[in-house]
Amino acid sequence: MSDQPAELTGLDFARDGVPTTDLLDGAMLLGRANGESIILARRGTDVFAVAATCTHYGGPLAEGVFDSGLIRCPWHHACFDVRTGEAMRPPALDAITAYVVEERDGRLFVGTPLPAAPVPAPLTAPPESVVIIGAGAAGNAAAETLRREGYVGPITMVGADDGVPYDRPNLSKDYLAGTAPEDWIPLRSPEFYAERQIDLVLGHRVTRVNASDRRVVLDDGRELRYGALLLATGADAVHLDTPGGDLPHVHYLRTLDDSRSIVAGTANVTTAVVVGTSFIGLEVAASLRARNIETHVVAPEAVPMTRILGPQLGAFVRALHEEHGVRFHLGRTVAQIEDQAVTLDEGTRIEARLVVFGVGVRPAVGLAQEAGLAVDRGVIVDRYLETSTPGIWAAGDIARWPDASSGASIRVEHWVVAERQGQTAARNILGRAEPFDAVPFFWSQHYDVPINYVGHAEHWEQIDVAGNIESRDCLVAFRAGGRTLAVASIHRDVGSLQAELAMERHDEAALQALIPSTS
Repeated sequence: MSDQPAELTGLDFARDGVPTTDLLDGAMLLGRANGESIILARRGTDVFAVAATCTHYGGPLAEGVFDSGLIRCPWHHACFDVRTGEAMRPPALDAITAYVVEERDGRLFVGTPLPAAPVPAPLTAPPESVVIIGAGAAGNAAAETLRREGYVGPITMVGADDGVPYDRPNLSKDYLAGTAPEDWIPLRSPEFYAERQIDLVLGHRVTRVNASDRRVVLDDGRELRYGALLLATGADAVHLDTPGGDLPHVHYLRTLDDSRSIVAGTANVTTAVVVGTSFIGLEVAASLRARNIETHVVAPEAVPMTRILGPQLGAFVRALHEEHGVRFHLGRTVAQIEDQAVTLDEGTRIEARLVVFGVGVRPAVGLAQEAGLAVDRGVIVDRYLETSTPGIWAAGDIARWPDASSGASIRVEHWVVAERQGQTAARNILGRAEPFDAVPFFWSQHYDVPINYVGHAEHWEQIDVAGNIESRDCLVAFRAGGRTLAVASIHRDVGSLQAELAMERHDEAALQALIPSTS
C-alpha cells in the first residue's frame, strides 16, 4: 500500500508533446504534465489522457492493460474509463483525472483537466428510500453508487462497527504488521457521508426484517421503513470449541477492533500461535513475523491452502513462510490453550502468550432466514442480485449467485467481489437491470510476494503452470472438462489481467495460449 505519487518519467506532454505517430492504436505512453504522471492512450483515431496512478493503493496504471476503452490496474484490477477517468470497477472508488488532448503540427499535447463525468439520466421510478444492512465492502459501495447514479432519496446504512466503513483487507496485512497507520484504514471520512446525505447508523445491528411491510427493527428498538433493502451482512469468523479458547489472549480476526486487539496483544510477546492456514491465518503469520515474533502455525491439512491453490502453490507458500522463520505443525490440531502455552493433539507444548485463530468464516444469513428468504449456504439471488423476495437484494459474502462463466451457483468471500456486487445491486435497485457477470478476483500478500487469483475453482482436474512457481514468476491455471476455471499468478500482473479479460469473453483459446495445457 502506498500514498506516494508515481515517479515522474518520460516526455513532458504539456510542454513538448509527443509525435502522433509514436502512439499506436491500443497502446499507452507514460509521460508527465503539470507535475503529474500522465498516460496517453489511443483507441482508433481517438486519443485520451488520464492520470497514471490508481486511486486504490497507488498502482502504476501504465504497467496494466488498456483494452476496450478501459485501463486496468496491474495490482488489484481496478478499471478506469479513459474518456472520463471514471472508476468503473472496484477496488478503486474514486476517479482519476482525465485531460484534454490536442493535436498540433503532428504532435499530441495534454491540456487542462476535463470536467467530471455527467450525472446519469434521471431515474424513472426510484424507491422512496433505501436501507442497507451492513457497512462493509458491499454496503459502502452500494451507498456510494446510489448517489453517483443520481439517487436523491434517503439512504440509511446500518453497521455493527462503531466507526465508518474501513479497508478490511488491510487488517491482516500492513496494519497488523505495523507498516500502515490507522488513518489509512477508513475508506471515507464521516464528512464524506454527511455531504452525500448517507445516514450512518453505526454500532447497531438489525434484529429483524419484516418483508411484508418493508420494515427493519434495530437492536435498540428503532424501526426503519424502506422502499428497497440491501442485505450486505457479510460473514462471521468460525469459532472453534477449543478448551481455553475463551482466554483473553486468544483472538479471531474479522473487524478493526479485532486487529487492534491483536496489535495490543503483541506487546511484550515473543512467541505466538496461529491456528489455521487460511489466507487470513497466513497473512497474520506474516504480519507477526514482521513484528519479530516467533510464530507457529497449526493446521490439520498436510499442505497449506491446498483446497484453494493446489499442492504446488500450497507447498510454495509453506516454503516462503518457512524462509521467514514460521514454524509449521501440519496434520495437527490444538488440544488445549493455557495462559502461556498451547498443547497440540499429539502432546507438543508451545510456549506462547498470543493465539490467533484463522479457520474461515460463515455467511451471516440469520436475518435472511428469519425473513423467509431462500437460503442455501448463502442467500440465493438471481443474476441481478435480487433475492427470492422482491424489493430485497443481497451482495457480498452472503450472496450465492448464478455465475455466468461456470454456469454454477457460487458464493465468494472476497473484498473486490463484494464491492462490485454492491455497485451492481445499487444500480438494479434503481431499475438499471444490470446482470452481475464480473469475474471473481482476490489478492493475498505474503511478505514481498503477492498472489493474485481470477476466476473460481472449487474443484479441478488438472493444474497447468506457465513460468516457475519456485522462482516467483508464474501463471497457474486450474482446469476441468477442458475449461479454465481460475488462474493464480505471482509477479505476472499483466498475465493476470489478460486471464481476467479472456474469462470475461469466455475465450478459452486465449487462456490456453496464455497457459498451455499439459494434457
